[in-house]
Amino acid sequence: MIGTVLGVGAFVAILGLTSTASGQIGRRFTTLTATTVTVVPAESDSDAVPFDHPERFPADADARIEQLNGVTSAGIWWPITASSQRVISARPGVRAGTNEDAGGSGMLYAASPGLLRSIDPTVRGALFNAFHDARGERVCVLGATLAERLGITQLDTRPAVFVDDVAYTVIGILDNVSQAPELLTGITIPRRTAERVYGPPPANDPAKMIIRTRLGAASLIAAQAPTALRPQHPHDFSAVPPPDPHELRDNVEVDLTGLFLVLAGICLIIGMVGIANTTFVAVLERTPEIGLRRALGARARHVAAQFLAESTALGLMGGLVGTAIAVATVLAVAVSKNWTAILDPATVVPAPLIGAGVGLFAGLYPSVRAARIEPQEALRR
Repeated sequence: MIGTVLGVGAFVAILGLTSTASGQIGRRFTTLTATTVTVVPAESDSDAVPFDHPERFPADADARIEQLNGVTSAGIWWPITASSQRVISARPGVRAGTNEDAGGSGMLYAASPGLLRSIDPTVRGALFNAFHDARGERVCVLGATLAERLGITQLDTRPAVFVDDVAYTVIGILDNVSQAPELLTGITIPRRTAERVYGPPPANDPAKMIIRTRLGAASLIAAQAPTALRPQHPHDFSAVPPPDPHELRDNVEVDLTGLFLVLAGICLIIGMVGIANTTFVAVLERTPEIGLRRALGARARHVAAQFLAESTALGLMGGLVGTAIAVATVLAVAVSKNWTAILDPATVVPAPLIGAGVGLFAGLYPSVRAARIEPQEALRR
């Protein structure tokens, strides 16, 4: 019965937790993707601004997009490539190949102030703003991973990091972001500062813009953004609207359900093997009892029915207990996570019957083996 408890319980719990988790994942995907628009430079053509033009994104790109009705924040960013390995350190003079532990290679990013607001950051300290950007201040925001590697945990003393011996004052540390996770492992400086020190974005890795919108406005903003950025040449930009949230959620649910159905089936098979093994051992141990019943007039079908009934009852009881435990598990997990528990009656109600079916199938071979025992041979044992 324990085998069926585990098998049926795992079956119901896995399906219940899958439905519950899929609902949460679908809701999160819906909220995140339905409010995000990405704008990238389009392929250049004869009438458009050249692909490597330094003003491909206008200087006031953030302000132009944020004036659109439905936009909450917008900003551009790009990785700053280096001709050789860049060294980011907590003190000057550290070079690649030395044994000093205060430096190492890292990635440098440029971003406008609106970008940092668009990625829903969890930050210690502060983010650079339009003032820092307009003046080209040498300030930066560190990703938590890089900050830990450099040993920077406190911002009270205004620490600085050195990018190839060029100092940048650390004003904030990013602990988490909803998008652009690359920023968690690098150093981000204001856009104007990056353009002044390192030049415009390269043609092979151009800047891109992330726009956060209110729910329901993403498709409209995707259509309006290229014109707002460059009215004379709107085809310079390509706006990528969010995917259909219902289709995305359905795909996630199908993938998770298919995966966990396989796992639940494996659990049921394990429970079936356990019942079959236990019933077979019971047949061997009760051979004298079987011989006595046959000697008193019981037929082979009676013996087979007895063991089938026992294995089926074990499966049914295991299914009931396993279903109860599984439902309690799903509810406990949902309550602990502040989720809404989702239990499909089509899964929960037939579960005990599935346990009975498992027990019946598992008892077939042992019952046939018991029915074939001859009375004389059984009594001699």
